[in-house]
Amino acid sequence: MPLQVARTVTAANQWTTPISLIGHFTVTIRRADSAVGSLGGTTVTVQRSVDGGVSYQDVDRWTKTSEDIGFECEQALYTVGVKTGEYSTSVYVGFAFVGSVRS
Repeated sequence: MPLQVARTVTAANQWTTPISLIGHFTVTIRRADSAVGSLGGTTVTVQRSVDGGVSYQDVDRWTKTSEDIGFECEQALYTVGVKTGEYSTSVYVGFAFVGSVRS
């Protein structure tokens, strides 16, 4: 069973609980109403922390529905959500990771 973290974002500045990842993982981004294509004006951002969650840097951004594969060669914390000023419509965001998490 894959380890996963997900949430439906219903306002700006909402993020998933940070998850520690190493190796391959998937990022899922879709509209909460299951429509495909545009996120209706919402921009979703993935952030990464290599200092235990003290600070996060943007890794990627989406304005359309997507299912992508990522790879992390070092253990890092990841979170996905919507920044202040970038919310327009509700979206579902999440990570899935198959394997063991190192601590």
